[in-house]
Amino acid sequence: MNESNSNNPDGNKIFSGTKEVAKNLKFNEKGLQEWINDNIPNSGKIVNIAQFKGGQSNPTYKIVTERKEFVLRRKPPGVLLPSAHAVDREYRVMTALENTEVPVPKTYGLCEDEDVIGTPFFIMDFLNGNIYWDLLLAEKSPAERMEIYKSKNNVIAQLHMVDYDSVGLSSYGKPGNYIARQVSRWTKQYIASETQNIPAMNNLIDWLPSNIPDDDETSIVHGDYRLDNMVFNSNNEVMGVLDWELSTLGHPIADFNYHCISWRNIPQLTDEKFCTQNGIPSEKEYRNMYSEVTGKSLDENWEFYTIFNIFKLAGILQGIMGRVRDGTAASKHAEERGDQVGPLAKAAWDLVEKNYK
Repeated sequence: MNESNSNNPDGNKIFSGTKEVAKNLKFNEKGLQEWINDNIPNSGKIVNIAQFKGGQSNPTYKIVTERKEFVLRRKPPGVLLPSAHAVDREYRVMTALENTEVPVPKTYGLCEDEDVIGTPFFIMDFLNGNIYWDLLLAEKSPAERMEIYKSKNNVIAQLHMVDYDSVGLSSYGKPGNYIARQVSRWTKQYIASETQNIPAMNNLIDWLPSNIPDDDETSIVHGDYRLDNMVFNSNNEVMGVLDWELSTLGHPIADFNYHCISWRNIPQLTDEKFCTQNGIPSEKEYRNMYSEVTGKSLDENWEFYTIFNIFKLAGILQGIMGRVRDGTAASKHAEERGDQVGPLAKAAWDLVEKNYK
């Protein structure tokens, strides 16, 4: 489960670093060595392969050769939905962004021949930096926290200013009507996964389609932009944005708003006094940083995008509950997530009643 408001102080211990490759995720090392010899000359022999601990839907490995450290990201083995685990799309967008202001790892090649290691994969540089899972950054000083938040903000602003035509991504998604398509998508998923009647979700499903703002614009969007999907250097600057699986062409303000939901549902971040004392920008300050770089005004429709993204998050969590119902998800953790659907829907509908009624 990827969610923009995740805040896990223990994430560094649980998800960071590598482990021995799981038995079901081992692959043909000889095939990989031959591919590296052909496509990344002078790398030398593979000396170690380890699996990253993080819960990515696409298995990710650290490949150490005699002269280089790489990351390999592949489709998982087994029967998959046609559009899921699109490592080819991840490779395409990261490669396209390589010479822009958006920091991404250097890519070395995409292999779609399943005979090489069993599933399609791509290889990129390993970034030796820091990944943070705790949005409160408890181990950092106030000055360091502000540096991290400013860099995080600047990178998504730079992403939304990339001319997607000029970097070869004009066919990466459908320009226009992104919000309407997203509302339809998550409504269908919610209905298909419904496990109980939640009046607030029913209200949102009725209200959202006819209240979409008339401010349509298109940019490259990351789709899951959050603190633990980026690597920071020792100067507290983003050195690489990771996990582009949900990226597409979409609405930049919706994309920016999605990773701002944390200011609404992490109690400390809703407290402006706490933010000021701890070197974390308030929601308003963080929005202003983005506006200063992009020139976009966020004020007029901000609450709509907050309502939309909370609805989207509820739809994602309900999808997990649907998999519990169907016996395709581990129940304990998933049911905890499902318990959030009702409160999220109520919070979103409360915002409708506060701002639009």
